[in-house]
Amino acid sequence: MPQDQFSSGRRRRRAVVAIASIASLASLALAGNGAVGTGAAAQAPSRPSQSVLDIDAATGTVRFLADLDGYLTAPSRRSPRAVALAYVRAHAATLGLTRSDVATFHLERDYRDIAGIHHLYFTQRVDGRAVPSHGLTASVTRSGRLLTVGGSPVSGAQHGRAGSGARAAWSSSSGTTSRVHALSTGKGSTPPDRMLAASTPLASLHSGPLTSRTADVQGGRASSPRHSTARVFRYFPGASRGGHQVRVDLTANGWLGAHARTLSGNNAHAFSDVDANGRPSRREEVHPRHGQSWGYPLTTFHPRWADEFCGKPWPCSWNPNRTYSWLKNRAEATTQAFYLVNQFHDHLDKSPIGFTEAAGNFQRANHTGLGRGGDPVLVETDTGADTGTGRLHGLPDGHNVDDAYMDTPPDGRSPTMHLFLNHKPFHGYPRADPWAPVNTADEADTVYHEYTHGLSSRLVVDVHGRETMDPVQGDAMGEAWSDWYAMDYLVDQHLQADRPGVADVRMGAYEGAGMYEDRTEALDCKVGQDSPACGGGRSGHRGGYTYADFGHVVGEPEVHADGEIWGQTLWDLRDRLGSSKSEMVVTRAMELAPYDPSFLDMRNAILVADTAVYGGSHHTAIWQVFAHRGMGFDAGSLGAGDTDPAAGFAMPPAAVTTGTIQGQVLDRETGEPVAGVRVVLAFDAWGAVDPTAVTDADGHYTITEVPVGHYDKLAVEGGHYRGRQQVSADAGATTADFALRRR
Repeated sequence: MPQDQFSSGRRRRRAVVAIASIASLASLALAGNGAVGTGAAAQAPSRPSQSVLDIDAATGTVRFLADLDGYLTAPSRRSPRAVALAYVRAHAATLGLTRSDVATFHLERDYRDIAGIHHLYFTQRVDGRAVPSHGLTASVTRSGRLLTVGGSPVSGAQHGRAGSGARAAWSSSSGTTSRVHALSTGKGSTPPDRMLAASTPLASLHSGPLTSRTADVQGGRASSPRHSTARVFRYFPGASRGGHQVRVDLTANGWLGAHARTLSGNNAHAFSDVDANGRPSRREEVHPRHGQSWGYPLTTFHPRWADEFCGKPWPCSWNPNRTYSWLKNRAEATTQAFYLVNQFHDHLDKSPIGFTEAAGNFQRANHTGLGRGGDPVLVETDTGADTGTGRLHGLPDGHNVDDAYMDTPPDGRSPTMHLFLNHKPFHGYPRADPWAPVNTADEADTVYHEYTHGLSSRLVVDVHGRETMDPVQGDAMGEAWSDWYAMDYLVDQHLQADRPGVADVRMGAYEGAGMYEDRTEALDCKVGQDSPACGGGRSGHRGGYTYADFGHVVGEPEVHADGEIWGQTLWDLRDRLGSSKSEMVVTRAMELAPYDPSFLDMRNAILVADTAVYGGSHHTAIWQVFAHRGMGFDAGSLGAGDTDPAAGFAMPPAAVTTGTIQGQVLDRETGEPVAGVRVVLAFDAWGAVDPTAVTDADGHYTITEVPVGHYDKLAVEGGHYRGRQQVSADAGATTADFALRRR
């Protein structure tokens, strides 16, 4: 197995703090954050018994501060900006700042989510220079209570001293290019080659016979001859529910103008990018079939070599062994993708999710005046379908099949959804290529999955609006959120079954045998469930996954596989709280989370979200769900880049009793003490002042105020030494020595 990757990107020192035990926070309390004119009682601090303070090692400043069971301040009538800055000024030293640093913060963005929470992003200027990626973040409830503080700001005092941590933070930059997210573990995730075929006969496009039964379904007001309409599948072709084409009114739904000639509306512009150059040519646009109707049928294909899938049970949409066969359904697939993207836009926009204009959703024009606008989704279907040469002329090359991904820049710039044909030309099914010859644009779950990458990339951001998801645990959650939001919606629409006690919520059903390459288990597998859909991958056990399976689902760390842990956990949460409340707290948690969140950071953010929206009434249920999946009170992760985090299945104790872990680190070969290495306890709940220590000249270390309990990961990290062990902390002093070999 790979060695631990304790952190990546922004390396940080975790400091989990019980605020009640820190004199500075306990004594300074609100320091001016009280409610105006409400008396002294309103200015008393909320009970801070479960607060978590995380200090960024690169800056030495606050990465994340929140109370998991309350608020950082009492209600206030002051502006959210004033509430946040007054608190930071009062507690500057504990947050790694000086009072003079407050003057360096400039409010860049303040948007209010659908729960009334203000999300504030302060950029910084220090010594007249803009700080490239760090700053101050804060969130304040509708009643003026401070929920979170973070952002890893740069302290002017540190910058003046030119400390190495401050210099690293100063020079770092997140960039503006979002990561590529592919749907499948077995599919490529490299952007398609930009190759242009010499002569693509798009003009030869013609509609085949209508092979699917149709029915009329109107959206909005009654349709009119002047309205743009389409025929679409609500799920995928042939599905038992949503598998027949129905008629929709694109204009009544507000998706397309009454006299439109291309599929370009306020929320999306769909076209077929067959040459994979990222720009729609006149030949790649899709025009109405007649009048204002995009009523394109699906022409089905029955290649004999794919007889195991085509028509058994669902139709194929092209023949990878026949030149230009994809032309038959080019217009149908593009129309289908346009419908699905608009449908999901409206779903995410509404409560309880609330991916609104203010939150940075994808629209050409923002009607409320909030957010930047100018960024409808560019939906590229049949991506690279005509990039092959030689034998592959008129077909996709090997880089432009079996994939789907979404690129999402910051608000104001359009994201791009890339949807490919499935199955490599001249490869057999299923052994040579397990993905059936279908079009990913026809799959609602795939399109919704990719769209959700845009949601998470716009909500988990830094002060400049750039996505901050670590490639290990962060990207795994990104894949899981995309699965979860997609299937949550399809189940709510009664298009996907979710029978009690049956593991049947599965991504990629329309992809044939590729479904088993996409995900190892169904999304609704329960821990210990004995079902063919819950085979356990390479984890060594059957049933749903826990945090202990991280890095083991497919035998090594992999974001889609490890994401199944998070996705199944969220489905458990959905079962406990219901779809609506789960959508609310999961989405709010994205907005409240720190930079580069780990699974446990996001667990904490969900608890904070429940406090803000529901007064913490679901805390017990949330803890039970996460503890059952190995993300309980005693779980720990050494940052979002930790590929081997520590699982823990304990519920939070009624009261925290603490002790001390101490010991010595020795070189196994020489017996000499090892000085100057970090010893870290993987622990992400509340109770320990700082679960990190550095060995002294004699190799000794001490970690104080550790809650009594068993921990799966006490790790040495530093220099040429790496090691870990389990430890059980008692109320007194617990000794844990290390004898490690130099690497």
